[in-house]
Amino acid sequence: MKTKRINRSRLSMTLLALPFVLYIIAFAYVPVHGWLYAFFDFRPALPLFRNEFVGWLNFKHMLVDMRNIGRVLSNTLIFFGLDMLTSVVPVILAILLSEMPSKRFKKIVQTVTTLPHFISWVILFSFAFNLFSFDGLINQVLTHFNLISKPSSVLMSLDSVYWFQTALRVWKSAGWGAIIYLAAISGIDSELYDAASVDGAGRLDKIRHITLPGVAATYFVLLVLSISNMLSVGLEQYLVFYNGFVAPRIEVLDYYLYRIGLMSNDYSYSIAVGITKTFISLFLLFTANTLAKKVRGDAII
Repeated sequence: MKTKRINRSRLSMTLLALPFVLYIIAFAYVPVHGWLYAFFDFRPALPLFRNEFVGWLNFKHMLVDMRNIGRVLSNTLIFFGLDMLTSVVPVILAILLSEMPSKRFKKIVQTVTTLPHFISWVILFSFAFNLFSFDGLINQVLTHFNLISKPSSVLMSLDSVYWFQTALRVWKSAGWGAIIYLAAISGIDSELYDAASVDGAGRLDKIRHITLPGVAATYFVLLVLSISNMLSVGLEQYLVFYNGFVAPRIEVLDYYLYRIGLMSNDYSYSIAVGITKTFISLFLLFTANTLAKKVRGDAII
C-alpha cells in the first residue's frame, strides 16, 4: 500500500512537471535544427536545401569581421562587469528589508522596489525620455533655476552609456532579485540569531557572521549562472535605448545578431555567430562550475 502511494505521488509530480518539460523541448531544443542555416547561403525565397551549401564559410567570415565583433564583445563584457559589480545590490536590499522592524513598512518598500521588474523596457524608455531628453523635466527644472546654461541629454551622451544603462538595470531588477535572497534569509535557523543575542552580538555582528554566510551559497549559484550568460546581457534594453549618438558603446552582441540577422537579412552569418556564442557560453558554464568545485567543494552541475 505504501509503495502504491509513493508511485502515485511520483506520477503526480511527473505529470505536473510534464508541461514545463514540453515547453523547454519546444522552445529550447526544437529550434536547434535552425543551426543548419549557418552552413548555407540562405535566401528566404528558396527552401533550405535549394540554397548553396557553403560549409564553414560563415564561421570563417567572423575572422574577417573581427573588428565589429571585437567592438560588440567589448561592450558586452563591460556591461557584464558592471552587472557583477552591482550584483551585491539585491543582497544589501534583502538584508535591509529583513532587518526592518515594521512588517507593514517592509511590505511597502518591497512592493515599490519589485514593481519596476514588471515594467517593460518600452515604457521605461518613454519614462526616461520624458525625464532626461533635451526637453525633459530635469532639463526644464535645471534651466528654470539657472543651474545649467544649456540642456543636455544622457540618452545621447556617449560618455554616459555604461553607467546610465547599468543604473537603469539595477533599478529595474534589484527588488526582484532581493526576493531570492529574502527566501534564503528566511531559511536561516532563527536559533542562530537567538544564540548570538545571548552572546552579546549586535545587529551588524549578526549580519556579518550569520546572515551573509547564510546567503553566500545562493549568491554563489547565481554568480556561476551569470558567468555562463556572460555574452547574453540582454537585447530589449539596448534595442529601445539605441540611437546613432550612443551606437558605438550600446551595441552588445545580442543587438549585433539582431541587426545583421533581421535588419540586414544576413541570416546565415547571424546564426553562425549565435552558434559560436552558445558554445562559448557552455564552455564558460562548465569552467565556472569546475572552478567552483575546486574552490568550494561543491558545484551546481
